[in-house]
Amino acid sequence: MAGRVSLDASATTNTSPPSTKQRRGFPGWIGRTAVFIGALVFFALPMLAMARTVLQNVPAFLLNSDNVFDKWSLKEMYRAFGEPDFRSSLWLSIRLAIGTVLLTLGLLLPTAVWVHLRVPKARPIIEFLTLLPYVIPAIALVAGIKVVQPHARWFLNSPYSLIPFYVILALPFTYRALDAGIRAIDLKTLVDASRSLGAGWGTTLLRALIPNLRTAIISSAFLTTAVVLGEFTIANVLLRETLPTFMQTYRGPEPRAAYGLALLALLATTALFALLTVLTRPRGSRDADPDTAIVASTGPVGPLGAP
Repeated sequence: MAGRVSLDASATTNTSPPSTKQRRGFPGWIGRTAVFIGALVFFALPMLAMARTVLQNVPAFLLNSDNVFDKWSLKEMYRAFGEPDFRSSLWLSIRLAIGTVLLTLGLLLPTAVWVHLRVPKARPIIEFLTLLPYVIPAIALVAGIKVVQPHARWFLNSPYSLIPFYVILALPFTYRALDAGIRAIDLKTLVDASRSLGAGWGTTLLRALIPNLRTAIISSAFLTTAVVLGEFTIANVLLRETLPTFMQTYRGPEPRAAYGLALLALLATTALFALLTVLTRPRGSRDADPDTAIVASTGPVGPLGAP
């Protein structure tokens, strides 16, 4: 009788209706796949067209089924590397990116922590202020720079004068990355625990908060670097030979080589964000079955619950 009851119970359990997650999984999978394919086509087609222009020495209006695989070469991809101004412009952009990342983190990280701890009601105001560089076009900032340029040549004559302007342009992205990271941790508990152990504010920031904000800091640094490597308007107004201004100047005499350099910059940016995804992936983020997780944490279970 006991065996019959257990069989009936197992049969009842096996014939239970599927969960809501199982019923809705198939349409959700179709929607996610459609969005992914649409985004892939939207971003990949322009890059493929640019790659064909750079790598194939055949004009687009002469393409047909007979010559679509003819005259492909990689020489236009690296022709710009031999230009005398390329290395100096690239090195300047790298230095500006490093300086912008350091200044951004030095200003925004303590500010975001202080706002969350002391004046949480001011968060909407801070978020609005950090959105202004995204709402106001960069050309307005350039117009302001032109007005003050005759009176601040002592500062604007240095190539590093671009760093504060790049910090402003990156604010909408960097502040939100740090803000999201701070909201994901128990900030008050970490600070109180560190302070109760006798640590100062500097030690608390360096040894208690920054290790827990590693993902947010890396995201902020990568977004700032992407902004610096793509900014053209301010560098052009201040007559700085950064990588974007070099690409714009080089496009005149060598358009295909300039497009090849732009293609490499796009691929490098894509690789940068792929690396960001890998570095910010939580440890042990793969989904595990709950029963598997229990067994893994408690060890194998034998008959009647005996290990």
